[in-house]
Amino acid sequence: MKFYKYHALGNDYVVLDPKDFSFPLNPEIIRVICHRNFGIGSDGILWGPLPSDTAQFVLRIYNPDGSEAEKSGNGLRIFSRYLWDKKLVGEQLFSIQTLGGLVQSVVKDAGRTVQVEMGKVSFWSDEIPVIGDRREVIQEQINCCDRTFSFCAATIGNPHCVIPLSEITPAIAKQYGQLLEVHPFFPNRTNVQFMKVLNRNSIQIEIWERGAGYTLASGSSSSAAAAVAHKLGLCDPSITVQMPGGVISIEVNDDFMISMTGAVTKVAEGEISAELFDELNKTINFSLYS
Repeated sequence: MKFYKYHALGNDYVVLDPKDFSFPLNPEIIRVICHRNFGIGSDGILWGPLPSDTAQFVLRIYNPDGSEAEKSGNGLRIFSRYLWDKKLVGEQLFSIQTLGGLVQSVVKDAGRTVQVEMGKVSFWSDEIPVIGDRREVIQEQINCCDRTFSFCAATIGNPHCVIPLSEITPAIAKQYGQLLEVHPFFPNRTNVQFMKVLNRNSIQIEIWERGAGYTLASGSSSSAAAAVAHKLGLCDPSITVQMPGGVISIEVNDDFMISMTGAVTKVAEGEISAELFDELNKTINFSLYS
């Protein structure tokens, strides 16, 4: 049971190739592997490559709480680097199918940088989804605990709630992100970004990721937040997104198609001991946010 661990600006994933496993993943196994005390520790699992008739590779993405994510920008960059490390791809553009749609990827700088054509951002409520009549969800009000926020919602294959603020902090993301993730407005839950616009070409975000919690960086969150900043007329099409873990570059075209470029670092590779799964038979609190 081999594993490969990478991080993309502090957002870390374990890559597992299905051919190395004699059993499928389930939520309990995922939670053990991702647990930072009882497992390898990660912000999620990348399960692939899987066969496909529609793309060169298929990727399944799992959150540390055991749920499945439609798309992850950082996960796609990491998976692309893994394919490059395994010499399954070269310097040419290649395709990856996710639950959130088809993307195109290319590995650069001897594996250190990956560019992903993430697809198109939509602000339509039924596509995100957000409850209520079909509309573009732009600058609406949402009540959360003791505050009312103005927010925009978007999807790039997975749902996002972007909240522009004059000042943002990790504490705000941690306090309100977990509540907004499960707000009744979002029937499939949502990722949450608290966004500060720095200038016409730069924004800063703090991220609460659906199924993972407070996160140092996120490619899909960067894509959604940049698209919102451009949609609101606050930023030009070329946007640098600053996060606690580092910087991602986003290009937004006229149709809100997104190109994302960012770093990837290989951390380790090894073998998972079968003994790890003995923990499944113990009474352990695998609390996601503990």
